[in-house]
Amino acid sequence: MTGGAEFVIFDLGNVLIEWDRRNLYEKLIPDPGELDWFLDNVFTMDDNAELDRGTPVTEVAAAVARRHPQHHDLVMAFADRWKETLGEVISGSVEILDDLSRQGVGLLALSNWGKDTFASIEADYEFFDRFDGMVISGREGVVKPDREIFDILCARYDVSPTNAVFIDDSSANVVTATTLGFDAILFERPELLRQQLIYRRLLSA
Repeated sequence: MTGGAEFVIFDLGNVLIEWDRRNLYEKLIPDPGELDWFLDNVFTMDDNAELDRGTPVTEVAAAVARRHPQHHDLVMAFADRWKETLGEVISGSVEILDDLSRQGVGLLALSNWGKDTFASIEADYEFFDRFDGMVISGREGVVKPDREIFDILCARYDVSPTNAVFIDDSSANVVTATTLGFDAILFERPELLRQQLIYRRLLSA
């Protein structure tokens, strides 16, 4: 290792793997206005948060469908075709992960992700093997930005916030991490992240 922190902690969705409900629903709702309305008023991010807390995806979708029976088939597609919410692997971020692994940096994942949906794709991404450990919200029943999930990671993997870099695409999660003493980076794009890690002496220029 070149220096700097002992651990780097990665969020997964939209840091290493693209994720957006639109990836699925734009196939099913071609009108942009109707699509926006559906995502804002029917299957919302609050509903998705229940999945992140560990509720099975079939139960989450069924609950939404009961509230919006006129959209039953569209809602249940979320459970049947959930993998289609995933986009491309963010290759530049995976290259950074690989470089950090070669440097001997401790690598951990801390992600808001459903218990069953994560289990369904966990074997699909070879680069998950780079991680020394993962804390997945759906397995813990608590989600970022709640400090409890950060405490779980620190206790489980003997991490001190003052010796770890945390990377996430959510500003709310970055704020909590910073409050807890982490050196937190708001992820924007891989090229910028690489420069930020070079500055922290975790990667070579």
